[in-house]
Amino acid sequence: MTTYDPPRPWTASYAEGVPADLPAISGSLVNIIDTAAREYPDAPALEFFGREMNYRQLHAQVRAVAEGLRRRGVEAGDTVAIVLPNCPQHVVAFYAVLQLGAVVVEHNPLYTPRELRTQFQDHGARHAIVWSKVVETIGSFPEDLRVHTLVSVEIRRAMPWRTRTALRLPLTRAREARRALDAPVTRAAGSVVSWEELTRSAPLAADHVGPTTEDLAILQYTSGTTGSPKGVRLTHRNLLANAAQARAWVPEIVRGEGCVVYAVLPLFHAYGLTLCLTFAMSMGARLVLFPRFDPSLVLAVTKKRPATFLPLVPPIADRLLSAAASAGVSLEGTQVAISGAMALPHELVVPFEKASGGYLVEGYGLSECSPVLMANPVATNRKPGTVGLPLPGTECRVVDPDDPRRDVAPDEPGELVVRGPQVFDGYHGRPEETEQVFVDGWFRTGDIVTIDGEGFVRIVDRIKELIITGGFNVAPTEVENALRQHPRVSDAAVVGLPSDHSGEDVVAAIVVSSGDPVDPEDVRSFARGILTAYKVPRRVVVVDELPRSLIGKVQRRQVRERLLAASGNGGVDAD
Repeated sequence: MTTYDPPRPWTASYAEGVPADLPAISGSLVNIIDTAAREYPDAPALEFFGREMNYRQLHAQVRAVAEGLRRRGVEAGDTVAIVLPNCPQHVVAFYAVLQLGAVVVEHNPLYTPRELRTQFQDHGARHAIVWSKVVETIGSFPEDLRVHTLVSVEIRRAMPWRTRTALRLPLTRAREARRALDAPVTRAAGSVVSWEELTRSAPLAADHVGPTTEDLAILQYTSGTTGSPKGVRLTHRNLLANAAQARAWVPEIVRGEGCVVYAVLPLFHAYGLTLCLTFAMSMGARLVLFPRFDPSLVLAVTKKRPATFLPLVPPIADRLLSAAASAGVSLEGTQVAISGAMALPHELVVPFEKASGGYLVEGYGLSECSPVLMANPVATNRKPGTVGLPLPGTECRVVDPDDPRRDVAPDEPGELVVRGPQVFDGYHGRPEETEQVFVDGWFRTGDIVTIDGEGFVRIVDRIKELIITGGFNVAPTEVENALRQHPRVSDAAVVGLPSDHSGEDVVAAIVVSSGDPVDPEDVRSFARGILTAYKVPRRVVVVDELPRSLIGKVQRRQVRERLLAASGNGGVDAD
């Protein structure tokens, strides 16, 4: 068994003030809000369309909602589903559930009913806090998935009165999308509790026993390395450690009032959850919430209050830079932007840093690692084309993918394996898959990397075949299964092709049954009824057959090469 401590050459490349290791992790995520309310009671905690809530108010609302949930049967260890966009209620719900020692399960509120039902079947939550638009979907689940406590949240109620009024007036097309922020509750079967009813509860008793450091905090769904969605078990220790690592990485950012974090990433995503929620709150920061990324909304805030810390993905950085230039709005004052989920082009970094006067650095992580594993230093020695250095307290090795107990030679490519306080403790209800991704306590990331002499990590290839589009993971198998349900599609292979705007485009090669030609756009329309929008193939190409191995497995790499060579002939592009 591998018990040695490998060298950590990267610590010599850390920016000034960044420690090699973390202090001991103790307490729970509950302490984040308790501490912020004590140290910065009057500092703005949340901002939503200009409306603010300070840390004292946030703490009080968390305690009230926690008591409201407790009275409705939520107990320690229960799973509680949250199906919300970015809004103040989302932040309150997250910490209220944790106050009770219950487990948060985050969901994309734009998922199709089928996708939501699949996740509920896996985690079995009987309590849910959901966007009013989703109430009917959750309420229509079959009896074996029936949710006992269903809380409906109309997010407009967190907006200023003037904004709510504007949303009721005739809207231009640009504003129509904002009108979809809420819909009336139409579910007839069963009882629905309004969010406001929970907030009117008395505060949770001060002597209520909260969670411990080792307790499970959230189930974060990911496609992992196999393409099968599964719940990543993240403890309070995991998430506290990752927030502490993020704080340690930016020692120049001052905590408390004046620290501003923009939540342009969804809080239901592991990346957004840690950097825009636990990290921001642990900094006593003002968290500016955007229900979706809209450059005009972001720039309106930037004119008044630039971001101290801005987590994003390259397409957001690109659109924000272009929109700022078009609108004549300066990004000056944006102090640190960190990019993840896909490769960050250097040709984007240079103009962004020139426009902001700050840093734009690339990082890397996985849901299984809470999710951040490494980042480029916020300093002049950052290296374009790399994902940076392992964070404080993180250990990394590069091993032979076929023999993960054997390290490869220095500078040689191999599979990245990691250890650290942010690494998860396994997949929910999947002991065999958990065992497969750990070797002697080291987590196998499934990514092929090199580490140079200064400790900078470069991603060379991906063992797993996930497609990363717009910062979201898409499992090819899931999309292929959806396409095969089309009456004319006999087989399908889905791959990612390079995109100028979203990292990769989801592209499908399909084989159709005999008969009249099939319209690729019809296939895409069919897929929209099954899959979330970002999973729907941007292009569908009809082929005679798919390349297969000797044992009959479709060779996605060959499919990808052929589609690249064909330059899109015979397919249909999304509008």
